[in-house]
Amino acid sequence: MYLEARKNEVSESTLSGYHYRLKHFIRWCQDVEGLDNLNDLSGRDLQRFKTWRRDDGGLKPITLQGQLDALRIFIRWCGSIDAVEQDLHEKFDALMPELKKTDEQSESILRSDAAGELLEYQRKFEWASRAHVIMELLWHTGIRLGTLHSLDVDDYDPDGERVELHHRPDTGTPLKNGREGERMIALDAEICRLLEDWIEQNRHPVEDDEGREPLLTSRNGRMNRSSIRDAVYRVTRPCFYAECPKGRDPDNCEGGSYGGYSKCPVNVSPHDVRRGSITYFLTEDVPEKVVSDRMNVGQDVLDKHYDKRDEAVKVEQRRGYLDNI
Repeated sequence: MYLEARKNEVSESTLSGYHYRLKHFIRWCQDVEGLDNLNDLSGRDLQRFKTWRRDDGGLKPITLQGQLDALRIFIRWCGSIDAVEQDLHEKFDALMPELKKTDEQSESILRSDAAGELLEYQRKFEWASRAHVIMELLWHTGIRLGTLHSLDVDDYDPDGERVELHHRPDTGTPLKNGREGERMIALDAEICRLLEDWIEQNRHPVEDDEGREPLLTSRNGRMNRSSIRDAVYRVTRPCFYAECPKGRDPDNCEGGSYGGYSKCPVNVSPHDVRRGSITYFLTEDVPEKVVSDRMNVGQDVLDKHYDKRDEAVKVEQRRGYLDNI
């Protein structure tokens, strides 16, 4: 009922995100608690769910926070239709995990120094590999994972040195903001050379189920979103391109093998790469309006969720503009 109610309010990818985050709550209700009527749900139950999800899922605090926040919004909606007590969603204020500033900084963003070290490694040892193309495009353009997944070979214009983004929901690749997300993104010469080498040498020359030629491919067609996400988790592990900051042996680490990359305590997700890219562009004095248009994010959302510059950086940048007056 909840997903049906939200269907016309949000994008398909956002709706899928709601489903993904809430399915763990459904599993807990059914398999752990045997709960089949939300009218019986209490604050104590929510605390037990939080503990179970944290321990059973082995989640990072920031990931757990995101899943609890999605559940809070769902419970608030349930209260509006008398499916739970109307004020039950207020119990989440005490449930949200506290994030240490160091955790927030290290886990929720790819820092520019780490990005530079990783990309330098890939340019030297993995030039025009699929993972290299993924990381260069995510960092250079700041696009979302879904946008990267949607790209076709024909969307790349080598003469204009740019890539064109299209909303194609009828053939399985919608953009998060629909038609408003359509735009052209300028590329530099190095990224263009990378894409041309990828297309000519390493890309599997296949079509997807819709007869389109995806930019990112596997042997079977368009590379799926989960595989792109796994590729990011794999290469952003510091042990992939440098040394583990926690002194772990990659051969014995839970995040050191296929299927477990997301368990690395210090790697990042595609969205963290996007956040890092936006912060980097802003730190380099690119105007906020330019970053907003390029990354397709409103300036209010950019300020609240993506701009991770510390206040000392911001004040010095403002000083640079004011000194010229």
